Amino acid sequence: MLEPGRIAALGDELYAALLGRYVLDPLTARESAIDIDDAYQISLHLLRRRTARGELLVGKKIGVTSKPVQDMLGVHQPDFGFLTDRMHVADGSRVSLAAAGLIQPRAEGEIAFMLKQDLRGPGVTEEQVLDATDYVSPCFEIVDSRIRDWKIRIQDTVADNASCGVFVVGAARVAPRALDLAAVKMDIHKNGAHIASGTGAAVQGHPATAVAWLANTLGRFGIPFLAGEIILSGSLAPLLPITPGDRFDMSLAGIGNASISFEA
Repeated sequence: MLEPGRIAALGDELYAALLGRYVLDPLTARESAIDIDDAYQISLHLLRRRTARGELLVGKKIGVTSKPVQDMLGVHQPDFGFLTDRMHVADGSRVSLAAAGLIQPRAEGEIAFMLKQDLRGPGVTEEQVLDATDYVSPCFEIVDSRIRDWKIRIQDTVADNASCGVFVVGAARVAPRALDLAAVKMDIHKNGAHIASGTGAAVQGHPATAVAWLANTLGRFGIPFLAGEIILSGSLAPLLPITPGDRFDMSLAGIGNASISFEA
């Protein structure tokens, strides 16, 4: 395990890269001893730097849940991170990559869970997740990495707040048991052309399974889910590269739509 001073230094590096919009060499290439617990402590230091400047914690996220995403990145277990209010942009927004601090962004289509009750792992089940959820909504997460060329291992992405950039939650609100979330079909269009499809089963067989995993993983670190938080359950399809001028539209059958576009 890394010394506390080194953990803080790496967290400061990631924070500076976030603000300065530049990339770093992989942490795992520089710190052979780094483990998942170290990476999580680095992410907490990064979060403290962000909240110290006025950002508010509004939720949590799981990533790298689907096989297409795992195969694309070469990371074969989920990551986990935190959402703040400054990461949240309105549905239909035109986002400036520079203003949002995005460096090498990619789009993910997801199902977002809005909680009405607290959940604290370990031992959280899929049924408890559904019981604690007020509603689900369509969501774009725009992932981004402060690690050069996305050359990440699991420790790199966990330390880098699960490679989170910004996220959009669509206006639709559907009760979590109103339909089979595993069977929900997602379609994404980029600049008017269909580019990706997926189903809820892509994330660990069921989105609520992924959310339960996240609750239990964070519970090991003493971090609960809280009523009112947004939980992002993971991408239903491979990551989609973004360039200025792109517009993404997503539909989740039986749930609703979300959109986001980008400028330099």
